[in-house]
Amino acid sequence: MTGNNEIKQRAKEKGVYLWQVAERLGVNDGNFSRKLRKELSHEEKEKIFSIIDNIAKEKTAV
Repeated sequence: MTGNNEIKQRAKEKGVYLWQVAERLGVNDGNFSRKLRKELSHEEKEKIFSIIDNIAKEKTAV
């Protein structure tokens, strides 16, 4: 899988909504969606993957 589809796929697999990720990043969900239209750097992707994983862990802990 290439591009930012990896981010969308990981969020879907973990049951995390993109608006939740945007909230953690401190951006509007519309702005986050637009940001995903262009290829993100490896560092940005890793940060977002980490956020997705953390949200998923919090969901299972509740």
